[in-house]
Amino acid sequence: MAELVPGARLSAGDGVDPDFFGYRDLLDDDDRKLLAGLREWLETNLAPIVDDYWSRAEFPSQLVASLAELDVMGLSLDLPDRPARSRLLGGFVGLEFARIDASFASFYGVHSGLAMGTIAQCGSDEQRERWLPAMRRLELIGAFGLTEPHGGSDVAGGLETTARRDGDDWVIDGAKRWIGNGTFADLVMVWARDVADDEVKCFVVEKGMPGFTAAKMEGKVALRITQNADLTFDGVRVPEANRLQNANSFHDTNSVLRATRGSVAWSAVGVQTGVFEVAAQYARDREQFGRPIGGFQLIQAHLAGILGNLTASLGMAVRGAQLQDDGVFEDAQGALAKSFCTTRLRESVAWARELMGGNGIVLEYGMARYFNDAEALYSYEGTREINSLIVGRAITGESAFT
Repeated sequence: MAELVPGARLSAGDGVDPDFFGYRDLLDDDDRKLLAGLREWLETNLAPIVDDYWSRAEFPSQLVASLAELDVMGLSLDLPDRPARSRLLGGFVGLEFARIDASFASFYGVHSGLAMGTIAQCGSDEQRERWLPAMRRLELIGAFGLTEPHGGSDVAGGLETTARRDGDDWVIDGAKRWIGNGTFADLVMVWARDVADDEVKCFVVEKGMPGFTAAKMEGKVALRITQNADLTFDGVRVPEANRLQNANSFHDTNSVLRATRGSVAWSAVGVQTGVFEVAAQYARDREQFGRPIGGFQLIQAHLAGILGNLTASLGMAVRGAQLQDDGVFEDAQGALAKSFCTTRLRESVAWARELMGGNGIVLEYGMARYFNDAEALYSYEGTREINSLIVGRAITGESAFT
């Protein structure tokens, strides 16, 4: 009888490659070498401790220094001290993080994509020089403050956090919710409505500014390693030098979201990759009725379905990254990729959990964490319903938003 090892996953050379159509072959040798180094780091440093930290809802901050040595932050951004590499490489980097843990992928996406991306797109040359090199080295950690207690899907029209000019400063009042990295971020990109012109602007609020508080959200059943926070701004004075000079309307906010929404699709692909690897290895090792369960038709049907979902999702994510590299990626394409890939993830992880029976709901076998985390990916950065309406508007030319 084969040994059933909790949390074991299919290794390279032991079975079918989850990248079934070989999309990684689109990358050059240097890119694949970078990914191999990142995968080795994740399997050595994160994989052995991830279930423990997920159970305790804590972030393994001790890993940040060694992660910085890999130099994978902001790869797709044109930084003052490093030219941009392809969106395709950046997508595969996000996949590798999510393959091990969706929360760590969220940490990467919030810091590298949303926070650094906001400064890269909306900051002046001086602001980019001031913050981005240190963020690249993970000497400064970033967060992105848009969602509010009363504003999620409708935040574009209902932003309640305000900014008021007072001499050389801005005074910010309001609250944000569900802010990833929020409990420990050094810099938070805070989107607020200017009371003078009613336009949305972005301010870099620094940790320790008087009137700024961050409280960890408790009781989550998904993305438990992600340190989501409730942020409160009570007369926080921010210098004009911390107002991002090229963020002057919600159109600018949306340009950041357009660039990063595809990253959630990549996270969904990464989680599906981990799900497939764990489920496939389990099917090889678990024996019932005197044989490995991988020899039963229904188990094989589940695995084939998961691989099909994964392959279709990866194809969409890859093409989206290519369109971004070409500068022709549209909102509706990002919305479809996010919606489709996270929906397929939800289906895949349900099949995998079912395949593993009772062992699918205990943390040590590796599937329960994926199962719960999939629910968060399904909802954040635009629900399926909202993204469907964005795509529907592109199809019909009619807006169904109320």
